[in-house]
Amino acid sequence: MTTLKTMPTNSTAQSLGYRMPAEWEPIEAVWVVTPHNAETWPGCMGEARWEHEMFCHAIRPYADVREASHFDIPTNDSWIRDFGPIFVKNTKGELAAHDFVFNGWGGKYETRDLDDAVPQHIAKHFDIPLWNHTLVLEGGSIDVNGEGVVMTTEQCLLNKNRNPHLTREQIVSELHNALGTSHVVWLPGGIIGDDTDGHIDDIARFVAPHRIVAVRPSPGHHDYDLLEKNWQALQQARDVDGKPFDVIALPAPEPIMYNFPPDRFGPGGVNPVPASYANFLIVNEAVIVPTFRQKTDEEALSILERAMPGKKIIGVPAKHLVVGLGSVHCLTMQQPRAGN
Repeated sequence: MTTLKTMPTNSTAQSLGYRMPAEWEPIEAVWVVTPHNAETWPGCMGEARWEHEMFCHAIRPYADVREASHFDIPTNDSWIRDFGPIFVKNTKGELAAHDFVFNGWGGKYETRDLDDAVPQHIAKHFDIPLWNHTLVLEGGSIDVNGEGVVMTTEQCLLNKNRNPHLTREQIVSELHNALGTSHVVWLPGGIIGDDTDGHIDDIARFVAPHRIVAVRPSPGHHDYDLLEKNWQALQQARDVDGKPFDVIALPAPEPIMYNFPPDRFGPGGVNPVPASYANFLIVNEAVIVPTFRQKTDEEALSILERAMPGKKIIGVPAKHLVVGLGSVHCLTMQQPRAGN
């Protein structure tokens, strides 16, 4: 039986030459958890499972799809982007991983002990060395360009429901030590309906080392004011060499409302869900993009095709998945390919 290999606590990933690869770098597999928590998809579990299978089907020609339950890994829910291992790779092409604390997005939900243990199971099964952390961090809250920059939001990483004992500077230091980065691009926050306190993968994403796509809705959209602040921050952002990024606007779908039961959102009722074209997954030669049966779907796919030339842009239905308050990116975690 394989024993878990833990990295020494007196070393950091960065000090040992590890970094988090950008998502467009070679991927061996994509980890998923099929929707199974009925409270997450009230009234539409069957539709959500069908949409989940549609995007898994789209991924399979480009990478192995690894369902956690097939490896006897139990979970409370399906958001493996946030509770799964965050993989890093060194200059020799060797993989390691990070196990950060997952506290249910700031303690908003019941205890998620099974989800929090998932990195341990995966690392042990595949004999991948692991760093154990006391830092609360979700994978959907960060995005990297593979060349020293990590992008995140102040609303999430500086939220007192995550790491109230740490200063901004201490959180930045922890990020750099773990991800092998040296510079942070801070955006103010996220979209309405997102229960994660502003995860970056719903609002802005690296698509190349010096190119970012960011959601920029039209005036009058309920997310316009905050996303316009994000847009202005991106105009001022710089890479590690002090150069500006090429920032490309993505449309926002019209607000999607869902009638939630009383145990969701306090009294329940009709509330917005966080539908976003930025919640795509880059997987080798393809990009899997959530769509919502709206007129902006084709516009978003066309923009991403121009932003990532040479990639096959594949739209998949996600109108029911997003009832769970996430979609394609939130429901996946890529495992980089070992080797150089």
